Amino acid sequence: MALFSPTELAEKLKSGLLSFPVTHFDAALDFDEARYREHLAWQSQFNIAGLFAAGGTGEGFSLSSSEIDTVLRVAVSEVGDRAPVVAPATGSMVQAVEQAKAAEAAGAAGVLLFPPYLTEAGQRGLVARADAVCAATNLGVVIYNRANGVLNDTSVAILAERRPNFIALKDGMGNIEKLARIYARVGERLVYIGGLPTAETFALPLLQLGLSTYSSAIFNFVPEFALGFYDDVLAQDREAVYRKLNDFVIPYLNIRDRMKGYAVSIVKAGLTVTGRNGGPVRPPLQDLTERDLADLEELVNRSTHLAATTPTLTSATTA
Repeated sequence: MALFSPTELAEKLKSGLLSFPVTHFDAALDFDEARYREHLAWQSQFNIAGLFAAGGTGEGFSLSSSEIDTVLRVAVSEVGDRAPVVAPATGSMVQAVEQAKAAEAAGAAGVLLFPPYLTEAGQRGLVARADAVCAATNLGVVIYNRANGVLNDTSVAILAERRPNFIALKDGMGNIEKLARIYARVGERLVYIGGLPTAETFALPLLQLGLSTYSSAIFNFVPEFALGFYDDVLAQDREAVYRKLNDFVIPYLNIRDRMKGYAVSIVKAGLTVTGRNGGPVRPPLQDLTERDLADLEELVNRSTHLAATTPTLTSATTA
């Protein structure tokens, strides 16, 4: 297990692509530790800058606090010596603080603070919740700006001044004006991470706003493609980026957008159609229909940019 100070973690996270692995469940929807370990071991063979356990793609919202702790400890034991493992902090302020403390005890390298559950809140309340989490741990904290937990530029600046271990802002909104205001006010004090669903779609334009990295869900099942796409973004190779968007990413989005929640389900399905068996999602999410699964397999088979980077495909199953 590698130990990271908040400053060291910030430098590491901005150095490359970020992995948000799925959490595997068995047919009874219980945590499948063996399959999860196998997946993490495979993912960590590639050059990733950080691994976020039980995140959004990892269905952290469907896990109990004890399950999150279990998943996190498995991730740390399996790959913590090869990549920094970042833990989730979710729910109420009390829950998020408890999870941040548990993450440090489990050997995590950092914490990703998710928006509060359900309730809307003003900026003062959001700052107080984030401040409490930062105060509860010595780990570096990444704040996920999304849904009902969006901090404005003033709030981000207050937290950045108050808490040195607030190291990064993950953007899940894509609001150019808000991002520009935050970067103009806080600048390089923070690392900025792209966090919109299928972040590849937004990676090139958001690079200009200071978002030097992003969380790649498709890295779960086409890691070589995801890394190559990231390299094209950093090189600002517009021709390559849009060629790959048209060939694979946009058709993939068309399948993803057929059902709410498919942003996670389609990633597990992607593992299945590439022969690695992603397993089912937990309700309220739902697995891809047979038609959608078949369409995804056909897309993966025909996408020219995946031909040299994916294993031989097998018949899709939902087992």
